[in-house]
This record gives sequence, C-alpha cells and structure tokens, in this order.
Amino acid sequence: PGKAIHRNLLYHLFAKRVYPVMFTGVIQLMKTVNKMCPNITRIYNIGKSHQGLKLYAVEISDNPGEHEVGEPEFRYTAGAHGNEVLGRELILLLMQFMCQEYLAGNPRIVHLIEDTRIHLLPSVNPDGYDKAYKAGSELGGWSLGRWTQDGIDINNNFPDLNSLLWESEDQKKSKRKVPNHHIPIPDWYLSENVAVETRAIIAWMEKIPFVLGGNLQGGELVVAYPYDMVRSLWKTQDYTPTPDDHVFRWLAYSYASTHRLMTDARRRACHTEDFQKEDGTVNGASWHTVAGSRCINDFSYLHTNCFELSIYVGCDKYPHESELPEEWENNRESLIVFMEQVHRGIKGIVKDIHGRGIPHAIISVEGVNHDIRTGADGDYWRLLNPGEYMVSVKAEGYTTATKNCEVGYDMGATRCDFTISKTNLARIKEIMRKFGKQPISLSLRRLRQRARQWRQRR
Repeated sequence: PGKAIHRNLLYHLFAKRVYPVMFTGVIQLMKTVNKMCPNITRIYNIGKSHQGLKLYAVEISDNPGEHEVGEPEFRYTAGAHGNEVLGRELILLLMQFMCQEYLAGNPRIVHLIEDTRIHLLPSVNPDGYDKAYKAGSELGGWSLGRWTQDGIDINNNFPDLNSLLWESEDQKKSKRKVPNHHIPIPDWYLSENVAVETRAIIAWMEKIPFVLGGNLQGGELVVAYPYDMVRSLWKTQDYTPTPDDHVFRWLAYSYASTHRLMTDARRRACHTEDFQKEDGTVNGASWHTVAGSRCINDFSYLHTNCFELSIYVGCDKYPHESELPEEWENNRESLIVFMEQVHRGIKGIVKDIHGRGIPHAIISVEGVNHDIRTGADGDYWRLLNPGEYMVSVKAEGYTTATKNCEVGYDMGATRCDFTISKTNLARIKEIMRKFGKQPISLSLRRLRQRARQWRQRR
C-alpha cells in the first residue's frame, strides 16, 4: 500500500500539473522535492542569470553535498534556449519521480542513487523562459526567449577548443603542442562577449568531476553527439567523429532506442530531416549548419573528462500542459537508461606506494587519442564499450604503469586500480628539498667509509 501511495503521487501531480508561474514556480517545486526527500536531495545554485535570477540545481545522492571517492557524477541540464520548455519540465518531473520511487523502495532507482551523484539543472536560461512564459505555448513562436537577456545563444557561446587541437595536429612541427584532453581556455575567450550564464556553467563543469551529461533541447526528436563543429574549412556539414566515436554512438543509441518514438519508423518526422537511418541519432557536425559552432558538447569533451550529448526530447519546443503526461512517458525510461550509462567502462583509483590518491594523473587507452585525468582523490572513470584495453597511467614525477583492463557487457564499470612509485629523479629532488644537499654528501661519505673498510679487510 505504501508503494502505491508514493507512485500515485506522480499521477496526482500530473492531474494538477501546470507550467510553474515564472521562474519562481520552479524553485518552489524543487523545494517541495527537497522537503519530501531531505536525506537524498540538496538544492544549490551555480551562479546568476543576466537579470540576477539564481541558477538552481538539485543534487540527488545518498550523501548529498560531497563527492564520494569512486562514485561517478552525472548531470542533466535544460533550458539553455529559454523557449525550449519541455526539457525543463522533464527534469522537474524526473527529480519528483526519483524521490518518490526511492521512498517506495524501487530497487533500480535506489541502486542508481546510492552509486551515482546526480545533478539536475532544469533552467540554464531563466530570463529567456520568463519571456517565453509571458507569451504562452501558443503565441511564443520559434525564437521568443531563445537567447539570454543580453541576446546571446548559450549553446554557441563556449570556447572553440576544436580549432586549437586540430591546428596543432595538422602542424606537427609546431612548437605549440596542444594536449588531446583538458585543453586550457584561451585568454582571448575571456575578453569576448560571454554570457554570465555560460561563465557559471563553465565554472560548474570545472568544479565537479562529471563523467557523463545530457543537455535537453526541443524542436526535434534525435540525440546528437560530438563533434558538433565541422573540421573541414570548406564544408558546413560533414561527419566529424571524436576519437571516442563508438562510445558516443552507443550513448546516443541508449537514449534513442528506449524512447517511445525516436526509433519508430512509422512516426512522422518533426520537420524535414529524417533520422531513422541512424536509429534516432546524429553526429552534430553532419547536421548543424551554424558556422563556427561552439557547443557545450565539444567543449565538455576537450576541456573536462565529461562526455556530453544533446538530447532533443520532442518536436514541440513548448507543448501544451495537457501533453506533458504523454511526453513524460515518451522520455521516462530513456532518462533513466542514459543515467545508468555512467557506469559503463572502467573506473579505479591511482595511488602512490603509501596508498595516497594521486590527482591529475593521466589515463590513456591504447588506440584512442583522447585521455582523461584523475580527480582530487586520485579516482577516475573512463567510459568505454565492451572489449579489452591496454590502459596506461602517468603522472609527473612517477613511473608509468600499464595493465590490461576488460570491459564486459553487463552493467557496471570494471575496476582497474593503479599503484605507481616515484621516479629516482623525483625521489632525489624530494630529498634535496627536504634536507638541502646533506643527504647526497652523507651518502658519499658513507660510500668512502665502506670503500676504506673493504680495502682494510683485504
């Protein structure tokens, strides 16, 4: 009976469901979820919009407020285009659903919450949403509320790290080498017209060691994976894969294949594009026509450890309230399945011989020209498809270690820990820093004494 009561709450919410009155209604709904599930939820803000509205997120975890060593971090964001309301509503419904299913003892949801730190940011552009809300779903149009208050498209406002990487790869003799991961943000970007919302998102991405993320958008039914930017200078659309193309294609398919409509060959296309030949997925660069596209997906992949995809959750950007229950059912299973993919691949901790975690160690997979780095505690997660991989770890001042790691088909990342020792040079430098030059002179005196003693015995 208790489980039935909790599950009926969601349908009760639908019965009374209306779009929150302006952005304040979103905050109130988040507080309601936090009150229902205070032990597994936390509300926090990552910054402010141009008009000063706080960008609130809800964390769902069995230990909210702290990163647990060995536990991956996941994020969903929505509303970068303020008039694409469906993604925001789905995130709000998802946090309610997870709270209620956790209280009801749903083992799948309980397991996901206990093993994952989940972050849900429903409205990246609240200023834009408020503008779209005032016009309503019928009169809002295709663009009203799309941009920030100061006229910036957040989706195309991130640093272009692709060009830096590709230029470095094309000019192999260039003195300026660009790493294949964690590429620094160039100084010129900070002086550009960057939205305060974009800056807040970037700071959030840098602060939390996200492994997987999905940004929910509207106006189409497809999952787009990086690269979003075309590598060719002469084309506006061209398939541009990342070194992790097979992983990204699987991640995209995991959402699309469990959506009720995305892979349904009988459904009508939203507009002119038909994504059925790719099973409801598409490489962003082969689809978008925006020149110099600087999307969050490419930036996330090249600047952080996080694999990010754009999930277009419905043909209608701002559906009528009466359509929300059906849209929720269309996306509910997909939203959960995609979160579960954060547990695919390998994970582990890189330690020194004393058992201390080593931060910023580089994890490399043979045959994949894209590395990741360990977090502050030495833990890491590397998304990979099933197979055997030669994995290497290196850190400044430590010897390089390599081992074979096998990823199975069952859900759950394979544990692949490393213990590495300091190089001889690093040990000498450490001794010299601690004692000055004394240890070296002492060892020389001892060597001379032993040599004299050996000669005397002869």
